[in-house]
Amino acid sequence: MTSQNYSVRVSNVSKTYLSGSIRVNALDNVSFDLKKGEFAAIVGPSGSGKSTLMNLLGTIDKPTSGEIYIDGAAVSKMNDDQLAEFRNKKLGFVFQAFNLINGLDAQQNVALPLMASSMNMSEETRNGKAAALLEQLGVSGRLKLQPTKLSGGEQQRVAVARALVNDPALILADEPTGDLDTKSGENVVKILAKISKEKDVTVVMVTHNLEITSYCDRIIYIRDGKIEKEKVLK
Repeated sequence: MTSQNYSVRVSNVSKTYLSGSIRVNALDNVSFDLKKGEFAAIVGPSGSGKSTLMNLLGTIDKPTSGEIYIDGAAVSKMNDDQLAEFRNKKLGFVFQAFNLINGLDAQQNVALPLMASSMNMSEETRNGKAAALLEQLGVSGRLKLQPTKLSGGEQQRVAVARALVNDPALILADEPTGDLDTKSGENVVKILAKISKEKDVTVVMVTHNLEITSYCDRIIYIRDGKIEKEKVLK
């Protein structure tokens, strides 16, 4: 099948770093495919290559060899300007530490990416879209509160809304439950699982918490830069 049949296609990807005169293979000939709307977890021990893989999928870094396709586009062949535009329009990011701007309220945080990607969109339209997403995620009553006035679970819901506001093809969630209590973390993962299906968006989540992987469609186990095994749950 061609790359157009998948939301994400990683084909024979390797990433090598030089540490002095020593070559370190952070990723070694990794390949996998994800369908549109699929929710995948990437798990593995520290130093296994999880962060390197997320950086490549997020177009923050480029592979040493191999190809990566996202939404049919060969991102591993794009230049920096093309990658910046692609990142703004096609990717959404959810981080462990939320990365919200304290000087802005929840609605403004969610609307912020639209200022870069949709220059012709009015402020009213941006704020309306942000408010609608926050309502869908159960934090509609917190629109005008700054992040410091929100609980950890509420902040992460705002972060998920921000990741969704550009209607991305792919959401990358890096340890999204790491700073949350068990219940809040489980709720956030349930939301990611729900939106992957309702909005037909592919979600890739790195996590060390194997309990929450039960909400995923697929688990990709990485060790020493290689895919050790894959487990399809749904």
